[in-house]
Amino acid sequence: MIQKKVLVESPGRINLIGEHIDYNGGKVLPAAIKNKIIFHLESIQGVKCYIESKTIEKSFIIQLNSLEKSEIQWENYIIGVLKNLIEKRKLLINGFKCLIDGDLPIGAGISSSSSLICGFIKGLDQLNNLNLTNNDIINIAREVEHNFIGLTGGIMDQFTILNGKKNKVLLIDCKSRDFGFIDSDFGRYKFLLLNTNIEHKLSDSSYNQRVEECKSALNEIKSKYKKVNYLCDVSLKILKEFKETMDDEVFDRAQFVIQENERVINSVKKIEESKFQEFGMLMYESHYGLKELYEVSCEQLDFMVDISKNYDYVLGSRMMGGGFGGCTINLIHSDFIDSYIDLVSKQYYNRFSIHLSPIVTEISDGITCSEI
Repeated sequence: MIQKKVLVESPGRINLIGEHIDYNGGKVLPAAIKNKIIFHLESIQGVKCYIESKTIEKSFIIQLNSLEKSEIQWENYIIGVLKNLIEKRKLLINGFKCLIDGDLPIGAGISSSSSLICGFIKGLDQLNNLNLTNNDIINIAREVEHNFIGLTGGIMDQFTILNGKKNKVLLIDCKSRDFGFIDSDFGRYKFLLLNTNIEHKLSDSSYNQRVEECKSALNEIKSKYKKVNYLCDVSLKILKEFKETMDDEVFDRAQFVIQENERVINSVKKIEESKFQEFGMLMYESHYGLKELYEVSCEQLDFMVDISKNYDYVLGSRMMGGGFGGCTINLIHSDFIDSYIDLVSKQYYNRFSIHLSPIVTEISDGITCSEI
């Protein structure tokens, strides 16, 4: 066996707008960011694998011929990938050492779990000459998240992590997987992430319930409109036909999805025309939809979005990610970033006795992988 060493850098992602619609056939506006998970992989003889994470200061050993689900959740991201490659896809994987490091915060709503899975698959692909395409990696990652982790999300995170480009925002049609790039020149305005440090555990939360509620809405609509395959194909006019018969909460979820998809389409126009104030207003609308109709926000996220409206140099703010904690994303004038971080951190601590973590990031390239 030829020994190989591989270095993988797998980014997190931000999503400018278009939340909870990737699994509803909608359009989203994400980008890869400079914060990354870094994998150092080395092939070794035998079936034993040694995995160590410097980020969470934990390690474990597994055997490729005896892969069982762990009671420790983060280990299952690694085990799930190996089981998929070996047992489902019948691919040959050699023993390896894997050291995981990086500066991507966990549970902040910037896709640390998808970054971990995609980066690990990419590293194994290079280490074992599997010749996987980006689409293969997206499909494997989704299967692991759906069937092994228990999280029924869409493709936005994986797609962005693999296809991101520096200084470009992706416009992804999650139904067809068609995508294009939009220049992300916001002039003097930057995106500031503010981590609530309320860690969300998506598979333990109401995330999967929202997926089921959307399916319920779609099935009811399909009983009359049989050619409709995704909620994002439905107009508000058609949805309102079901107002009296559909469960109120299910109706609200569907209404948010349809409106959020429209906001994404409008946002593309605003960004291309450099109408950043109007784009910022769409960010606020997105947040209040997530709060009132989709009910995935929390007190801490709402507090920070409400504060931002008091300052003219913040054009827009909203919760980002699955919800129930994590980050807000804020479009803010670069001259005021430091002072805003200082004042919002103090107000947040005074209210919740929790320290806020600012993440000043940049739009960057997707996964890179190289032999070392």
